[in-house]
Amino acid sequence: MAIDKTKYLSKKLQNMSESATLKMAQKARDLRAQGKDVISLSIGQPDFDTPEHIKEYAKKALDEGFTKYTPVPGLPDLREAISQKFKRDNNLDYSKDQIVVSNGAKQTIANIMLSLLNPGDEVIIFTPYWVSYNDIVRFAGGTPVFVKAGIEKDFKVTPDQLEAAINPKSKIVLFSSPCNPTGSVYSHDELLALAKVIDKYDNLFVVSDEIYEHINFLGKHTSIGEFDIVKDQTITVNGFSKGFAMTGWRLGYMGAPDWLAKACAKVQGQFTSGANAFGQKAAAEALSGDMGPTQNMKAAFLRRKELVLSLINDIPGITCNNPDGAFYIFPNISKLYGRSNGLLTINNSNDFSNIILSEAHVAVVAGAAFGDDQCFRLSYAAADEQLVEALARMKDVLQNFK
Repeated sequence: MAIDKTKYLSKKLQNMSESATLKMAQKARDLRAQGKDVISLSIGQPDFDTPEHIKEYAKKALDEGFTKYTPVPGLPDLREAISQKFKRDNNLDYSKDQIVVSNGAKQTIANIMLSLLNPGDEVIIFTPYWVSYNDIVRFAGGTPVFVKAGIEKDFKVTPDQLEAAINPKSKIVLFSSPCNPTGSVYSHDELLALAKVIDKYDNLFVVSDEIYEHINFLGKHTSIGEFDIVKDQTITVNGFSKGFAMTGWRLGYMGAPDWLAKACAKVQGQFTSGANAFGQKAAAEALSGDMGPTQNMKAAFLRRKELVLSLINDIPGITCNNPDGAFYIFPNISKLYGRSNGLLTINNSNDFSNIILSEAHVAVVAGAAFGDDQCFRLSYAAADEQLVEALARMKDVLQNFK
């Protein structure tokens, strides 16, 4: 008899969830392998290619021999380019010694949590949240505390909510703006109001995930770290995946107080060492070179958002706000709960996403994975014709649920 050896896995791993976005992407691939015409709107990946000038710079770096180990916190010229970018774009003053380059912003967040958290420390997570926040915090030994804002608040947590969640165990506030999964963007005044709350607590840190900075439809992006009152309590996380269509390059970075930057480099030195050399050379060019392709992508995403909103608002039972950034919408589907087509019933967001995949052959992600079971996430990082077809399929399927 075969013995189930998964029991030998660590408790930490057994308690960890599989990434819901990656899981749904795999389900979509499996259906395609069976010959199904699946449209995947589940994964947060621009459908654009990396801009040509960035790719050319990577090729140049390869020809010049940048194929060796790199310093753990990143190549000096990339960290200097990031320092200049922070000053130019975000009014943030991080020296290159306060910057750590990692294998994606996901590793950056893990480094931070592993460096700061002790068992029992609480991390206040603005909810809805990016799927990996919860498990990264738990794996690092922290306790997530979810502060939720619904669609009626444009999915944005208020200062009063934040204040009410803080207690002596609170150590970190974690959020993204523009937000994954909602696309919501905190304004200058909203961030200042949150900063005034955080300023009251010297032992409280804020991790600001700004990976979608360049996909902001409001205009100028605001970083919470630019407010002097919380400058020394703020860790700013960013990367190249979204704004430069460099998801496969696996390059993220952070700006932080120098003592924490050194700690994160220490953690990274034991797990992965430095990120790849030629990719870092290209990343420096991305920050200092032509931003035209990034602006063109942003314009395309804005057009697609308007297209998707016009189509999804025509589906009975779905309520949607108008997000100001990223490339997601996070519609509320609670009015559909309890409806059935005679064979299948929609009771929650997992039911909804599974039905949409099996019946409409469209992959989306259940809101439960992001901390809000009343919603689902749809990525509009896809061609216009795919978006039109996907939403037509969804409408056709859902009209049979009464």
